[in-house]
Amino acid sequence: MDWITWLLVGAAVLWLVYRFTTPTKGVQTISTEEMKMQLGKKDKQYIDVRTPGEFKGNHIKGFKNIPLNELPKRMTELSKEKEVLVICQSGMRSSKASQLLKKNGFTTITNIKGGMSSYRK
Repeated sequence: MDWITWLLVGAAVLWLVYRFTTPTKGVQTISTEEMKMQLGKKDKQYIDVRTPGEFKGNHIKGFKNIPLNELPKRMTELSKEKEVLVICQSGMRSSKASQLLKKNGFTTITNIKGGMSSYRK
């Protein structure tokens, strides 16, 4: 019976890894280097989904702080007509935010791979 428990736990872990590492259909992924070349373009929106404390400690000029937990009620601050570039600390929260935006009708979404951790290197 013990091996069945381990099998179920292993399957759950594999599913979670797959779920959070597979890109969402319709969401582009770019590196921080590619993002640097797009900064400041007027036809794009830049959001940082980290907490206000993380954002205050260090952020990229031009990015608006909309924490992931506030995104559902603050989506109206974004235009569905413009591309949305999303960043967080490592890429996990921005991936979740990208999925959420996609489900709510945003069509051009770009997740920044590696997040601020990659940007600072």
